Amino acid sequence: MNPIDDHVAALTAALRGPKRDKSRLIEEMYDGLTDTAAAYADDAGVDGEEAARLAVRDFGTVEDLAPACQHELTIAQARHTARTITLTAPFLLACWYLARGDLLWQQLATHLTLIATLAALLAAATLAVTGTLARRLPTPHRLPLAVAWAGTTASAAMAVAALSLAIAAALATNWLLLTVAGALAAASHAVVATSVRACRRCVGLNPAQPAAG
Repeated sequence: MNPIDDHVAALTAALRGPKRDKSRLIEEMYDGLTDTAAAYADDAGVDGEEAARLAVRDFGTVEDLAPACQHELTIAQARHTARTITLTAPFLLACWYLARGDLLWQQLATHLTLIATLAALLAAATLAVTGTLARRLPTPHRLPLAVAWAGTTASAAMAVAALSLAIAAALATNWLLLTVAGALAAASHAVVATSVRACRRCVGLNPAQPAAG
């Protein structure tokens, strides 16, 4: 491979984030490098490999580029995770409604779904802060970390709620409703957990903030 391909491949391996956003960023970087190399070849009359090497030199090393690129991808992943959590809110409310009852396990599941719903509200606020408002206000550096922890809280709450509802279904007469609620809780946990893990990995790679644990 030529120096540009090597450089782009190394940067690609160093970054984590949503596939579409990462592909767009890498494509922009590649286009910028090839345009710079073409300019060197035309203006300075150097050969293709030397022009590519000069373009890579101008853009900086992977160590120079990765922090800013990873920060951008971390914000994108935080938005993706926040959107995923927000979209589960209707299911969380359905779980809360179906889980209400006098059994201890039902009461526990109700409280847990309420906690998860509050995390979904925080996620919705994150979408606003990183969306339209981000054009006027800087995005807080710790916001992706907050999303990671909110998502972790929601995911864990739904996992325990699903277990609680499974136990309650075995003890209650309205077992069918509780089984449906448990299935919704388990499905919500599965959807959120995958995105949360990706968000935590991005936060861990982002030098602008501490790792999520």
